[in-house]
Amino acid sequence: MSPRPSVSPVNSARKTPPLRNSAPIFAALGDETRLRIIAILCAGGTVSITQLTAGTDISRQAVTKHLHVLADAGLVRDIKVGRERLWEFEARRLEEARHSLDAIARQWDLALEKLRLVVER
Repeated sequence: MSPRPSVSPVNSARKTPPLRNSAPIFAALGDETRLRIIAILCAGGTVSITQLTAGTDISRQAVTKHLHVLADAGLVRDIKVGRERLWEFEARRLEEARHSLDAIARQWDLALEKLRLVVER
């Protein structure tokens, strides 16, 4: 007899990306500076590193490293305009992470409902 394929109830119920696909997003957002960068990009659209560092004590090199972490997670992308790189937010990847969190919430809701039914017997 061949082994049964492993099917995650979370991923089979809806076309939810596997949780492991969202892990880099959560890791990238686990830093306060990167969260601040995402907030600026969400509010201000496309911005340069110079604009991101204006009024802060964070160096351009540090912001560049944070932007590369965010880019590796698919949360931002850069656009070369002349000699300058502009950065913008990629909402699609954050939406994927939200779907993963929704899937986890559904699992908890089901588990808590099963527990409630057992307790009420």
